[in-house]
Amino acid sequence: MSEVVKVEGLFKRYGKHAPWAVEDVSFSVGEGEIVGLLGHNGAGKSTTLRCLEGMIPFDKGSVSVCGRDIVREPVKAKANMGFVTDDHAVFVKMTGVQYLDFMADIYKVPVDVRAVRMKELEEVFALGDSVQNLIASYSHGMRQKICMMGSLIHRPKLWVLDEPMTGLDPRTMKAVKDFMVQYAKEGNGILFSSHALDTVAKLCDRVVLIRKGKQVSSLNVREIAAKNPDFDFEEYFLSHESD
Repeated sequence: MSEVVKVEGLFKRYGKHAPWAVEDVSFSVGEGEIVGLLGHNGAGKSTTLRCLEGMIPFDKGSVSVCGRDIVREPVKAKANMGFVTDDHAVFVKMTGVQYLDFMADIYKVPVDVRAVRMKELEEVFALGDSVQNLIASYSHGMRQKICMMGSLIHRPKLWVLDEPMTGLDPRTMKAVKDFMVQYAKEGNGILFSSHALDTVAKLCDRVVLIRKGKQVSSLNVREIAAKNPDFDFEEYFLSHESD
């Protein structure tokens, strides 16, 4: 199984004398895998994802996406990624369609191909006629949907999501979960952070647990479930949250 992303010895801090926000974190995501990044608020999940994505610089370590180093070959590395941030940053003065076209232009998706993909994504996210409206008029959940759609328009090899289910209605949440499973089956890798233990336990092949910036453990969820169907994932997580 080929790796779509590999993170080795990642260190990041905000300020020369500040404590490490991320300290010696290492993990990978292979083709066909869904990997969860789990931890409390402030554990370092979003910082790790932003370093991986190349949005912020890191102090030590390395990140490669499809064999491309994020520092030495940032454009080629990012061409293989789609990233949904936890703040759903998007151009609010565009309509939904304009935003999707903009994202398709950035990733050089041919016009005929993007039309097909927009239709496929609409079947999952069901924005309906709202895709013609200004994003400024969108609710929190609708902005999350258009961000997801934009991140997928080029069918990235690696799909990265920071708290992806926040603000989604139950129907869309179910559709997104089903899509994630199918997208991984097609040979892509998915990495997402979450607080939702139930979602992580059901969706993920592996889980990386982070506490106070440090990697506590890495669990193979599928192997554990096969060997011990009664394994209490919530109890395990909470036991690693206590001092």
